[in-house]
Amino acid sequence: MYPERLPVRLTGMGSTADPLETTRDLLDRPATLRHGFLDVLDEADSYEASGPSTLAQRAMNSPLVAGVYERFWRPVAFYVASGVTTGAEQRRAAEALRLSSAHRLLDIACGPGNFTGQLAQRLPDDGLAVGLDISVPMLSRAVLDNSGPRTSYVRGDAGTLPFADEAFDAVCCFGALYLMPQPFRVAHEMVRVLRPGGRVAILTSYAGQSPPVRQAMNAGARVIGLQMFERDAFTDLFTSSGLVDVRQQTQRTLQFVSAGKPG
Repeated sequence: MYPERLPVRLTGMGSTADPLETTRDLLDRPATLRHGFLDVLDEADSYEASGPSTLAQRAMNSPLVAGVYERFWRPVAFYVASGVTTGAEQRRAAEALRLSSAHRLLDIACGPGNFTGQLAQRLPDDGLAVGLDISVPMLSRAVLDNSGPRTSYVRGDAGTLPFADEAFDAVCCFGALYLMPQPFRVAHEMVRVLRPGGRVAILTSYAGQSPPVRQAMNAGARVIGLQMFERDAFTDLFTSSGLVDVRQQTQRTLQFVSAGKPG
């Protein structure tokens, strides 16, 4: 069992607020408080609700993986995949999302909150970073390890985000779209909940290598249940959705894409 955490006061602009209650105001459906996070799903809902689960999806629902993910698994795996350190990745994300002037950040597929908590520190004093995930073990770990006065966590489905239209100034999803059954639907949902003038950013897989390497990578990805995306998959999606200033960086097997919604 995980203990319920006491409400944390969010200060700024001469007011106080409970991050969980502020997050409730952003939701478009009822939520239950569980283990310190808000849950809009039935208790049994998980990756498996969308069909047969993959090896990678089962790992993300594992308490063991949740415990080692931010300390070892992710930093090592993503450095090998991109050559970019976690610290550099977080700085790039904060710059692309313009967090110094954002007040509401949504971190989709936040896992144990290692990015949510760090990015929250880059928000203004009255800012709030909301981490969303479908995994109970991941969110329970996020509450224990990465809570703070500017963070809250929600259990929900990224394919049908439980938030009102234009609820966030910044929306991100780092290292997860390739795990999801409907990644392009998730990307469209990211655009829906983004406010005019806001920024969106993703980090996902990249299938732009030479043919022999690409074929080997695609085969390996299929075994563990990952999708590899073409160079223009998300740049075209964001452009066709009306976003502007679409930027892309590719490194080894990963791509970072950011864009803005016209004000």
